[in-house]
Amino acid sequence: MAWPPPELAARLAARARPVEPFAPHVNAALPWLAYALLLALLPLVFPGGYALNLLAQMGIAVIACLSYNILLGQGGMLSFGHAVYTGLGAYAAIHLLAAGWGVPVSLLPLAGGAAALAAAAALGWVCARHGGGVFAMMTLGMGEMVAAIALMFPAVFGGEAGVPADRVTGEVWGISFGPPAQMYALAAAYAFACTALMYAFTRTPLGRLLSAVRDSAERAEFIGCNPHRVRWLGFCVAGFFAGVAGALAALLFEIVTPESLGAQRSGAYLLFVFLGGAGAFTGPMLGGVLMVLATVWLSEITPAWTLYMGLAFLLMVMYAPGGLASLLPGMRRGLAGALRRPQARHAALALALAWAALLAGLIALVELLYRLQLAPAGQGGWALAGISVNARQLLPWLLAAAVAAAGGAAIAVMRRGK
Repeated sequence: MAWPPPELAARLAARARPVEPFAPHVNAALPWLAYALLLALLPLVFPGGYALNLLAQMGIAVIACLSYNILLGQGGMLSFGHAVYTGLGAYAAIHLLAAGWGVPVSLLPLAGGAAALAAAAALGWVCARHGGGVFAMMTLGMGEMVAAIALMFPAVFGGEAGVPADRVTGEVWGISFGPPAQMYALAAAYAFACTALMYAFTRTPLGRLLSAVRDSAERAEFIGCNPHRVRWLGFCVAGFFAGVAGALAALLFEIVTPESLGAQRSGAYLLFVFLGGAGAFTGPMLGGVLMVLATVWLSEITPAWTLYMGLAFLLMVMYAPGGLASLLPGMRRGLAGALRRPQARHAALALALAWAALLAGLIALVELLYRLQLAPAGQGGWALAGISVNARQLLPWLLAAAVAAAGGAAIAVMRRGK
């Protein structure tokens, strides 16, 4: 008698799960391999201490923005107090570092995440009872309350001077986290791990329920889901990763001040997550990079950087509510089409040059105006690409206006010709 019997073999074959092809698994792993390769190659391309510091800040900002997007993008919860959890995570890490209890520096971000998780569990239970505008106002009130408490207890929060500490507590296998390259490696490792974990969270049943509560809390309740508990658990997860980001920032800067708990930092998370795109997982990652480029790099170049950020936010709200992440697929398709057709390629290049001329002229006019208003009497010059420009002279204004007008006229002509 043959074994197994034909009837049993047919039944087992019908119940057997089909073998999934190998290619989809490889395609799913390719973005993560590219992400890891990018993090590994960046310090080789930008080896300077200042560049490594910027790159470490970008990795930290990516974690913070992704954690905020668990609330905003995935849970539909507009929070005005997310800096509370990055700040408390930073304070927990800096106090452990200053106390000298022998906690490994590489594990301090986890300690900061645990402290922020405890605070999020307590405060989030109250805030997550409601969604929408009520949740936003409650997080704003909680954030202001914690910021005020921080100033009332200087023994814990250090007052306006903050709490300093030295991250170099000794060497383990030649690693002290003193050199910028080693600190970047720590930030990059946590950035990759936290990104992977937060992406995995979006695929868990809790992550799916959080999105369902965002879309309709009433329908989610009809299927047996408790919206309050789901929002609270999502709040706790976001708080943990925010604490990890705050602890990494404390290690990088070796000081934490009450400003890290304030509403301005929370507003920055909201602004740059929206600019990057709250609807896509890669959007907050782009927002974290933009956050560092704007608040650190651009702010050193021009005093008008807040004006540019405000204008970018307004334009994004009006023309691209999905953020930069929503523009990338269309730009990729347009670029691919332009590369296939020479005529379209030339037209796209001409349009890009026209837009570049318009923006360059407008930016030059803004910079001239700022230099004219902020410079002392009789002054108003600055160096632009090695060329001395004086805002109190007429020629720079005429040249900037002419470049902007030429760019705008070219754009109008090309649009009329379509």
